[in-house]
Amino acid sequence: MAVRSADNPDSLRGEGLDFVVMDECAFMQREAWTEAIRPALSDRLGKALFISTPKGRNWFWENYQRGVNGEEGWAAWTFPTVNNPYIAASEVEAARRDLPEIIYRQEYLAEFVDDQGGVFRRVQEAAVLESQEPQAGRQYVAGVDVASSIDFTVVSVLDAESKEMVYMDRFNRVDYPVLINRLESVYHRYHLTSMVVEANSIGRPVIDELVTRGLNIVPFTTTSATKQAIIQSLQSAFENGLIRVLDEPVLVGELLSFESKRNASGSFSYSAPDGMHDDCVMSLAIAWSGMQERVQVIKNPFYEY
Repeated sequence: MAVRSADNPDSLRGEGLDFVVMDECAFMQREAWTEAIRPALSDRLGKALFISTPKGRNWFWENYQRGVNGEEGWAAWTFPTVNNPYIAASEVEAARRDLPEIIYRQEYLAEFVDDQGGVFRRVQEAAVLESQEPQAGRQYVAGVDVASSIDFTVVSVLDAESKEMVYMDRFNRVDYPVLINRLESVYHRYHLTSMVVEANSIGRPVIDELVTRGLNIVPFTTTSATKQAIIQSLQSAFENGLIRVLDEPVLVGELLSFESKRNASGSFSYSAPDGMHDDCVMSLAIAWSGMQERVQVIKNPFYEY
């Protein structure tokens, strides 16, 4: 028997496993399960037990749903704190009185709290679409969050007129030429007139290479100010029912778990919870921002893009 931390998923690789217990796994990175632990169970046909306080609708929630839905090989249970014989019912009642409802429901009732307390609301109402092939006569806008090998590169494509998400590509651990080719493929597949690409970090050489291939690339530099602007614009779009997105579990999970923090200056900072990703959120926010800029260009021909 061994006890290991999941902070670095790669450290979990290498051994075949008969049985694994993941404690507070909702706070672990998805890759700890998908890229390290799950493959190790195959060697010995091992089993896994997921234990956790809920943390929004992330990958732990997705696996919980597999048990709830009776998927073969999966089972799920939930137990509120009051079922614990070592914790007095009076203490649970005191917590109910003292804590915000959303915290009490998550920490004491073991509920996967909806997006009522998150940055993005009405996500489930908007996440109803399936991927669509490009349609003749339609115009599309794409946003790209370029990431290193640890995070994910994500491409989000929106229909400029309907404001519906029609396509998403999410990948990591690919060679640089493969990354470039995949972005170029999306560009030509959806007959884009421009693609908005994050210019930070490795984004700049990616942009330079795409430009040399004749693509019209609009750089987006992420700073605390620009990130706040595009996130709040996307937040408003969900609040007002202006956008519909793909019913993709990874995308929905990132949107529901996305967090905000008010800084001393009064501004907000936004990020994924520790151990999780926000690449899908950023790609979608960049695409939505690019679409808003495009609308301004059409309405005002003197607008300088």
